[in-house]
Amino acid sequence: MTHLWVRAEQRPNEERVGLTPEGAAALIKAGIRVTVEHSSVRAIGIDGYIAAGCEIAAENLWPEAPADAIIFGLKELPEDGTPLTHRHIMFGHAYKGQPAGRVLLQRFKAGGGSLYDLEYLVNEDGRRVAAFGYWAGYAGAAISLKCWAAQQRGGIAGPVAKYPGKTALLADLATEMAGLTLPRAIVIGALGRVGTGASDLCEALGVAVTKWDVAETASGGPFPQVLQHEIFLNCILARPGCPVFVPASAKTDARVLTVIGDIACDPTSDFSPIKVYDRVTEWDAPALRVADAPPLDVTAIDNLPSLLPVESSMDYAAQLLPSLATLGALETGVWGRALAEFTRHSADL
Repeated sequence: MTHLWVRAEQRPNEERVGLTPEGAAALIKAGIRVTVEHSSVRAIGIDGYIAAGCEIAAENLWPEAPADAIIFGLKELPEDGTPLTHRHIMFGHAYKGQPAGRVLLQRFKAGGGSLYDLEYLVNEDGRRVAAFGYWAGYAGAAISLKCWAAQQRGGIAGPVAKYPGKTALLADLATEMAGLTLPRAIVIGALGRVGTGASDLCEALGVAVTKWDVAETASGGPFPQVLQHEIFLNCILARPGCPVFVPASAKTDARVLTVIGDIACDPTSDFSPIKVYDRVTEWDAPALRVADAPPLDVTAIDNLPSLLPVESSMDYAAQLLPSLATLGALETGVWGRALAEFTRHSADL
């Protein structure tokens, strides 16, 4: 019997989950064994999983799970160097030249386990079957506006925390921006899920949005128009051939731009389109100031949908459920394609 083990998230400020109680009940009905760990932070409580018929395990017990269990989480595992023996489903951030990614792949090699990276679960056309993109864009735009509002008051954005829902988030932002002349934002990747979420947030608050996608960026750059907007929201994943939207010279170039929201958030990738910073930012310090007079702040939080953990979890889990139902055939379909990516990127270790 296929055994799916839903682990507790161990990263700070991570309350999302990729399987709801309703989804778990559907998998159990389809003949899949489901174990769910207790979690002290998960946005969806354990009672629903109990009612759905899941087996319940202690928090962070996954290293002791049966050898045939498929461990399912979202964000990174603790970086303790231990060999990884299980099959894992998660966002690995390991295939784009990230230094920590190679370490993760070496842990899989040492333990004989394998990675089914959620970013690489794609259909026959190469399109992802599930993504947090919309809510990443929505939350990323929200934090970018918080950074801008703090600048208008002569400061830098303070800590951010989760919201019970988007209504509360919008109300908070409206208060922070009250009395200010609204900025203009440019969204690159505006037709995708991430860009749609970012644009929707801006428009909900009356912020004018310039929407760019493939057609507007086909020239490959440079793109001086980016510097003529107060806020730039990058919603395009770093990939080979990705244009540079903000060169290193932007720190000293004449510009209107004062906030960069790198929602795609791959600063350590060789292909990052934003060259003025080199590390992610955190919930307790969301803005990284890279230039003064005028200020230029970058916000690049890599678990943005956790700002709205319930809504983002429910949306993502619904998208992913049909693929989870096919876990009995891990060598084919979306899982087979994900395994091929793992094998390819692990070949030179």
